[in-house]
Amino acid sequence: MSPSLPPHSNPPDTVLGRIAAVLAAILAAAALLLLAPHGVLDKADRAAYAVCHRIPDHTFFIAGRQLPLCARCSGTYLGTLAGLAVLALRGRGRAGRFPSRPLLFVLAGFMLAWAADGTNSFLALLGGPQLYPPSNTIRLVTGVLQGLAIAGILLPAFNIAFWQQPEERASIAGWRDLVCMLAGGGLVVAAVASEWDALLYPLALLSGLAIPALLGALNAMLYVAIRRREGTATRGGQLLGPLLIGLALALGEIAAIGALRDLLGARFGWPF
Repeated sequence: MSPSLPPHSNPPDTVLGRIAAVLAAILAAAALLLLAPHGVLDKADRAAYAVCHRIPDHTFFIAGRQLPLCARCSGTYLGTLAGLAVLALRGRGRAGRFPSRPLLFVLAGFMLAWAADGTNSFLALLGGPQLYPPSNTIRLVTGVLQGLAIAGILLPAFNIAFWQQPEERASIAGWRDLVCMLAGGGLVVAAVASEWDALLYPLALLSGLAIPALLGALNAMLYVAIRRREGTATRGGQLLGPLLIGLALALGEIAAIGALRDLLGARFGWPF
C-alpha cells in the first residue's frame, strides 16, 4: 500500500497543477491585455462581443457610448452578479442546497419571462407578429430576472461541485431572500436605465469582467467533474487551481469566439 498523505497536504501533481494553472491564467490575461484593442472600455466591448449581438438599437448608451452588452444581456450578467452579491451578504455563500420547489417555480417564471420577451423581440426584429412593442427597459428587466434565477441555481451547484461539506442550507432559503434579490436587481435596472454619465465605467467594466468570471466558474466546475475531483475541497486555497484553469479557458474561449465572429462577418457580411 502507498503511504497515506497527511491531512490538508496535496499530491505533487496537484501542486504542479496549481502552478501551471497560475501560469496559464497569467499568460491568457497578459495576451488579452497586450493585444488590440488597448482601451479599457474597448476590451470590455471585445469580451461582450463573444457572447452578445450588441445591436445598437437594443443597447443602452451612457455618456454617448454604447454599453458592452445589449439591454437583455446587461440585465442577465449584472443581475447574476447582483444576485450572488445579495446571497453572499445574507450569509448564503457556502449554501449547498437548491431553493425549495415553490421558489424554483418562481425562478422558472423569471426565465420564462426572459424567453417570452426575447421571442417577442426577435419576431419584431424580423418584422413578424408581436404581442407588444419591445423596449430596452423590458429587455433589461427580464434580463435581470433571468440573472437572479441563474444566481439562485449557480451558487449551490458551484458549492456542491467544489466543497466537501457545503452548508446544509438553500441558496434562497425563503421569500425574504428572494425579495432582497429583487431589490438588488432593481438597483441594476435603475443604474443601467438611468444612463447617468458617472456610471459608464462601473457598469461597462462590471459587464466586461462578469463574462470571463461566470464562464470561468462554469469551466472550473466542468474541470473538476472531468478530473473526478468534485466535492473534495476543504479550504479556499484548493479552489485556486481549478478557478484559474477555468479563467484561462474562459479568456481563450472569448478570444476564439471573437475571432470566429470576425471571420464569419467578413466572409458572409453578417451585420452582427
